[in-house]
Amino acid sequence: MNQPLAERMRPGTLDDYVGQKHIVGRQAALRRMIDAGRVPSFIMWGPPGVGKTTLAQIIAHLTESPFYTLSAISAGVKDVREIIDRAKNNPLFRTAGAPILFIDEIHRFSKSQQDSLLNAVETGTVTLIGATTENPSFEVIRPLLSRCQVYVLNSLDKTDLLELLHKAISEDTVLKEKNILLTETNAILRYSGGDARKLLNILELVVGAEAHLDKIEITDEKVVERLQENPAAYDKGGEMHYDIISAFIKSIRGSDPDAAIYWLARMIAGGEDPEFIARRLLISAAEDIGLANPNALLLANACFEALKKIGWPEGRIILAETTVYLACSPKSNSAYYAVEKAIALVHETGDLPVPLHLRNAPTQLMKELDYGKDYKYAHDYEGHFVKQDFLPKELLAHRLWLGQPNPAESKLIERMQELWGERFR
Repeated sequence: MNQPLAERMRPGTLDDYVGQKHIVGRQAALRRMIDAGRVPSFIMWGPPGVGKTTLAQIIAHLTESPFYTLSAISAGVKDVREIIDRAKNNPLFRTAGAPILFIDEIHRFSKSQQDSLLNAVETGTVTLIGATTENPSFEVIRPLLSRCQVYVLNSLDKTDLLELLHKAISEDTVLKEKNILLTETNAILRYSGGDARKLLNILELVVGAEAHLDKIEITDEKVVERLQENPAAYDKGGEMHYDIISAFIKSIRGSDPDAAIYWLARMIAGGEDPEFIARRLLISAAEDIGLANPNALLLANACFEALKKIGWPEGRIILAETTVYLACSPKSNSAYYAVEKAIALVHETGDLPVPLHLRNAPTQLMKELDYGKDYKYAHDYEGHFVKQDFLPKELLAHRLWLGQPNPAESKLIERMQELWGERFR
C-alpha cells in the first residue's frame, strides 16, 4: 500500500476525529451547526497537523455538500471564479446546498484574490472554509474576515497524541498486522510537537526501518536514531516555528545580540517569511524598548519598509542590522504597562463622561450647555503649559504611566515633575 500512514489514518467522522473538543465536542457551537447541516463560512487558525483539512472534508461529507479545494500557493483569481461560476450555474449545487470551497493557506492569497471571494461568500453561493497558520487578523482582509467566523485550533496535547499512536498501531491496515510494542513515547511526542501528521510520519519511519523483524519495539533511543540526520529540522509551519520566534524575541528582550542573530539565522535558513520576522521586530521595538529608545521603533519600521523594497536575499542584512540594534538598545516596557493599566481601568470604571471643559462644542446649543467652557489653551501660556484636569474627576488620583530609570525616560520624568509637581513624584 503506497498511501502514507498519516493519510490512511485520516478520520472520516467527527467521532473518530482526535482533538479540538472545544469546537467539535458534543456540545460545541460548531458541532451543533454541523449536526444541523447549517455550516457558516469560517476560517480555521492553527499550526500544521492539527486537523484543519480533515475537519473541512468531514464537514463536506456530513452535510453532503459538493467539496472543492484550492491551495493558495498555486491557485489564482481565475481558479476561484471558475468554482464560483459552477456553483451559480449547476442546478445540482442548488439542490444539494452551497458547495464548500476549502482554501488551504488562505493567508497567502493576495488582496485581489481575497476580494474575488467576497460576493460569493456574502450571497451564500459558496461556503468558504479557510485554513491558515498565521493570525487571520493580519493576513485576511477585513471585509472577508467580517463575513467569516474564526475558530482557533490548538496543537494536540499528550493525551491526543497517545490516542493517535495507539489507534494507528491497533487499527491501521498495515501496522495492525505487525507486532509493535510501544515501550517509550517521550521522544516521539517531543519531536512531533503537537503535529499529528508529524507524529504518524515518525512512527512510520521507525516501523519501516525494522519491518523485517518479528517484533518491533518503539523506544526513545530508536526514535532519536532515525531522526538523527536532522533532529531539529526547522519547520516554519510547525511547532518549532513558534519556539524559535519566541527565542528570538526573548534574546532581544534580554539584550543578547549574539543569541538574537543566531535565532534570526535559524529562521532565515529555515525559509521563514521575512515580513513575519520584520513584524515581530516592530512589536519588540514598541513593547520591549519603547520610550527607553524611541528611535528603535523608527528603525524597525524603516526595516519593514526597506525589506519590501529590496527583497531577498539582501533583506537579510536589514533584518540583521535591526536585530542587533534592538538587542543592544536599553529596554523599557513602561508604555506597554501604561496602556494595559488604562484598559483595565476602563473595564473597571466604565464609560465615564468627558469633563465639560474638554468637550468639543461645534454648535451653539453645545456652547450654551457649557461644552468647552473654562478650557485653557496651553499655547497661550508660558512654556506652552498650564495646569488643568484632563481625566474624569473620578480618576484624578490614578497614575498610569510610570517612567522607568533609563536615561531617556529619566528626562521625561524630570520634565513631568517640573510641570506637574507632586503628581509625578
